Amino acid sequence: MKTENILILGDGLLGGEIKSQTNWDIISRRVNGFDFNQNDCLTISYDGINDIKAYDIIINCIANTNTYSDDRDSMLETNYKSVYRLALFCNEFKIKLVHIGTDFVYANNSKELPSESDVPVHAENWYSYSKLLADGVIELISKDYLICRCTHKPYPFPFKKAFTDRIGNFDYTFKIAQLIIKLIKLDASGLYNTGTEVKSMYDLVKGDCPGIEPTLSQEGIPKKTAMSIEKLKNLCGADFF
Repeated sequence: MKTENILILGDGLLGGEIKSQTNWDIISRRVNGFDFNQNDCLTISYDGINDIKAYDIIINCIANTNTYSDDRDSMLETNYKSVYRLALFCNEFKIKLVHIGTDFVYANNSKELPSESDVPVHAENWYSYSKLLADGVIELISKDYLICRCTHKPYPFPFKKAFTDRIGNFDYTFKIAQLIIKLIKLDASGLYNTGTEVKSMYDLVKGDCPGIEPTLSQEGIPKKTAMSIEKLKNLCGADFF
């Protein structure tokens, strides 16, 4: 698998970090005027970007991440319908699709550490549900794909308080980017829970943020999105963590 002719969609925290670690090409909604929800967005020319059809891998880092929004239509348009069109485009031009999913799909799961196949029938909110639908349609129709379910947090942590009851495999953006890049370079395919060992948000940041205050999360925030990362560790090797 070639790991040079790669295009990143979206220059947010994660897309920008992957770019900084690899220097792969990137297309931005802000800089390039890329409108992911526009039907022909993948066939338009953009300054500084090669013909999108000519890339070997496309990494989709674009999502509506207004996590607790009740705007169903906006969530479904960006997180599901546009991803469906992207998957069809990648199939047509024999491009591998790397899609960034979310650990929020595990929020309602009764298992202690759910695996890639253990997802609720209906996710907790429209963000989770739209992302779960995207995972499903990619698995259903894509001919060559990698889905990374993850959550990333900015470094340095910009807040004065951190949740002690928000439990998951999340990590700083630079670490999650490293894991995704590793999976791509190993030519991983299918669905991977992507993160580090289970911890609270407070445990993640307390060593880097002297004076950070522990606090409880407000109503509506998933308390636990912990998941099994055994499949990831088996591929990357435990020493990578």
